[in-house]
Amino acid sequence: MIPFNKPCYVGSEEEVIKEALQQTKLSGNGPFGKKCAEWLEQQLKCEKALLTPSCTAALEMTALLIDAGPGDEIIMPSYTFVSTANAFALRGASIRFVDVDPATMNVSPSAVKAAITSKTKAIVVVHYAGISCDMDAVMDIARKETLWVIEDAAQALMSTYKGKPLGAIGHFGTISFHETKNYTCGEGGALIINDVDAVERAEILQEKGTNRKQFFRGVVDKYSWRDIGSSYLLSDINAAYLSVQLQHAGQILTERMNCWDRYFEGLSDVDEIGIPFVPASCKHNAHMFYIKTDEAQKLIAYLEERDILAVTHFVPLHTSHAGRKFGKMAGMDQHTSAESERLVRLPLYYGMEEEAVDYVVNHVKNYFSA
Repeated sequence: MIPFNKPCYVGSEEEVIKEALQQTKLSGNGPFGKKCAEWLEQQLKCEKALLTPSCTAALEMTALLIDAGPGDEIIMPSYTFVSTANAFALRGASIRFVDVDPATMNVSPSAVKAAITSKTKAIVVVHYAGISCDMDAVMDIARKETLWVIEDAAQALMSTYKGKPLGAIGHFGTISFHETKNYTCGEGGALIINDVDAVERAEILQEKGTNRKQFFRGVVDKYSWRDIGSSYLLSDINAAYLSVQLQHAGQILTERMNCWDRYFEGLSDVDEIGIPFVPASCKHNAHMFYIKTDEAQKLIAYLEERDILAVTHFVPLHTSHAGRKFGKMAGMDQHTSAESERLVRLPLYYGMEEEAVDYVVNHVKNYFSA
């Protein structure tokens, strides 16, 4: 069986975890956590990076940082993971789901603009498959309307838009280190802060609402409860595993790109399918290779019979029970539902051999030539 995904493993993770176990600090913001945060800050050129237990936790922190609450509306694509919406629904905000651009499955700027009301507080964009949204258009809308912009860059570490790292363009960005992502520690994430005025409060929120970090820096003689917050810290054992991944980030990217390019070249002449479109302004990270076909479920079953695990992706949130309870579609669902039903993700992971990619390509071609 060719699996859809294998968690990234470079080979030296055990050694580094053993080193972490010999430290006197295993909880969050330990030596490996600091090392990873510094790497992110240098790579993304952001004001601050905070490691979190998940991208979900990082999104929840953004909701707290913008003081989202009852009466506020948050605009986001319906085609995303539930965490994008949950973070704001938890604070009592209403979700305004909008349509996607079918070329990229990213949020449509024109749909965002049409969804704005006097209650709108923030725009959340999702960089699907590691390919950037039209961030110039989104940021222009946000500036004119004085709105927060949050980048759900869960899939997009090492991707750029016009040379700018994704996650470092809006006010805040969030990244995932879940086992399905390019760089992983099993479960984990990061909050990327691009607004310098938000750094101090973000550190307080991360430490259960206390100024504990200021205490450790010697700024205060004891720490106390200062704000609402939670335990948004990543264990240093997880951070140790992650540090190896980030150290080899370029190598991992190169290998994944080789697989992605091989898929692209092998399937670009199949007229019956659609393949990913990468705008000239974007450089992606080969997070995912998908195809679109009106026979998605039949193709998935055909591939499974040949020991290839291909899968669909998000069910549009506005069609779900919770989506209808905590939000609604703003404007027409012209593309989201129809395109989501046509999308099939093919296997792609670090260490995938060329022969495996070719095997998948050949069977996709065989299906449509039969």
